[in-house]
Amino acid sequence: MALEFTDENIKDIINSGKPVVVDFWAEWCGPCRMVGPIVEELAAEYDGKVVIGKMDVDNNVDTPTEYGIRNIPTVLFFKDGKVVDKQIGATQKAVYTAKVEALL
Repeated sequence: MALEFTDENIKDIINSGKPVVVDFWAEWCGPCRMVGPIVEELAAEYDGKVVIGKMDVDNNVDTPTEYGIRNIPTVLFFKDGKVVDKQIGATQKAVYTAKVEALL
């Protein structure tokens, strides 16, 4: 199951030493609802290897602002605490999988 990121917990998770994938989304966003199930599948498939989760931009405003999130869905890929890739907008699972694999 995908982790729920918040403004309070994200820094500790990003700096945990594991690769991290964060899906920035909102309940009202149609394309976000298309990406959500993909994020859940990836979280299950990469459990223990990559920390994968979601951040609701309506309930957490500091982190999206810090990373310049202007469009959702936006998925950021972190390695060693730094953003190394991103995907803006919905796309196929294969694209997300390739980006996750690149973190390993």
